[in-house]
Amino acid sequence: MSTDTFIKVLYDFTAEPGNNELSVREGETITITNQNIGGGWIEAKNSRGEVGLVPEDYIEVWSGYQKWLLLAQKTGVIQLCAEDDEWDEEWDDVKTSGGYAESEAGEGGAINRGGAHGSSMKIALNKVLIAISFYMMRVRIYTVFQGGEAGPVWAYPDYQLDCVVADPKKGTKMYGLKSYIEYQVTPTTTNKPVNHRYKHFDWLYERLLDKYGSAIPIPCLPDKQVTGRFEEEFIKMRMERLQGWMTRMCRHPVVSSSEVFQLFLSYKDEKDWKMGKRKAEKDETVEVMIFSTIEPEGLPDLDLIEVEQKCEQFNRFTRAMDDGVKDLLTIGNEHWKRCTGPLPKEYQRIGKAFQNLSSVFNSSGYEGEATLTDALTAAGKTYEDIAQMVAEQPKKDLHFLMETNNEYKGLLGCFPDTIGVHKAAIEKVKEADKLVATGKITTSEKITMSKRASTMSYALQAEMNHFHSNRIYDYNRVMQQYLEQQGKFYEMVKCGNNSKSSRAFHNVGRC
Repeated sequence: MSTDTFIKVLYDFTAEPGNNELSVREGETITITNQNIGGGWIEAKNSRGEVGLVPEDYIEVWSGYQKWLLLAQKTGVIQLCAEDDEWDEEWDDVKTSGGYAESEAGEGGAINRGGAHGSSMKIALNKVLIAISFYMMRVRIYTVFQGGEAGPVWAYPDYQLDCVVADPKKGTKMYGLKSYIEYQVTPTTTNKPVNHRYKHFDWLYERLLDKYGSAIPIPCLPDKQVTGRFEEEFIKMRMERLQGWMTRMCRHPVVSSSEVFQLFLSYKDEKDWKMGKRKAEKDETVEVMIFSTIEPEGLPDLDLIEVEQKCEQFNRFTRAMDDGVKDLLTIGNEHWKRCTGPLPKEYQRIGKAFQNLSSVFNSSGYEGEATLTDALTAAGKTYEDIAQMVAEQPKKDLHFLMETNNEYKGLLGCFPDTIGVHKAAIEKVKEADKLVATGKITTSEKITMSKRASTMSYALQAEMNHFHSNRIYDYNRVMQQYLEQQGKFYEMVKCGNNSKSSRAFHNVGRC
């Protein structure tokens, strides 16, 4: 087998006459003849024997093995998947639904945003389970290893990436005919801010969903509001939710280390951004192909029964948690409405009644009741203060609890599709004996199918362990915050009563 280094051309390049350059076209395969040119150029030869310079940024280097695999595919060496159309079609579509609340507790999720997990997502799992070598491509390998009692976990980086979304500014284009909001995103790796509009966040979401959605739940972004989108309150809320989304992506060891995510956080200039976007949009390791980049390190192959049990266990939990989160969102919304609507009005009415009674008593002309009427007036004003406190309190505690639940509703809405991919793989492996009997696959390929289903299961277990770890951290943090704020609220109510009306009525008793 040849050990020559081959190049896949990513973008069209037209040579300028007299510069010893070589014109190439996207998708063309050429051979490196000299890598030591420098200045961002390499020398290459095309299939017609023409030699010239090509920009390094326009190409992707292939090994000799990858070149052989390309030729093998073209000449029919690997024909298993193409010949078995009936088998492909049986598991072609995964049609499941998810949900995500953009503002309160409404329905809708990745499918409604046009994600890759709905009926438009074409899955050829047999390509991953049999025909495609797990290491055939020049891609990053994501490692899963045993993490103690918790079980399989992703390989986490030594340094936890984070970023800050801040400083929203209104911009215009087309001579002011169109307006938009631009945000500064500053990663902890560089501490250098980059600017992004909402459509850039949306582009990142689509790329991450396309690439990782079969293995990792990628929640939707906060929706792009049209009417009133430049109102200060909306801009603040959307920035807060974009921050939450980016923080969650930064926490994930696979997503945060990906080339497309790093591009979003730290592109150098407009040219770097555009070229990075084009490269990401041409990424072939997407959808179920992401499983070809996952390697269980030092872990034994799982049998199909264990794979299926783990899948069903996670399926039951995520569905049950989804119900619990939705229930809390519904109750929380109802409580918010009471706190900002009828409840303050009731306190105001009570306060007004006390003050009216004080006015009536004051009109009697009887000497010596000033202390009582003053106490009644103070009690009335205290209730008015409480009404204001009740109306403002949800923003101090319930808001954060609701936002956390909104985030998890989005995450949980992705799991039916992600788990659906694993269920489809399990069903394919179950069919292996029949496929061997009919000559569609060999016994060796059947063993390969089981091994790769095992790898997929380890990826799911690592993802669920990541999910559980974050879930415990997030809910512990937000519940502490919620209960602390509730305690402060009732302490303020108590102190308000003691300092005003309570002491006033004690004085009445001493008269």
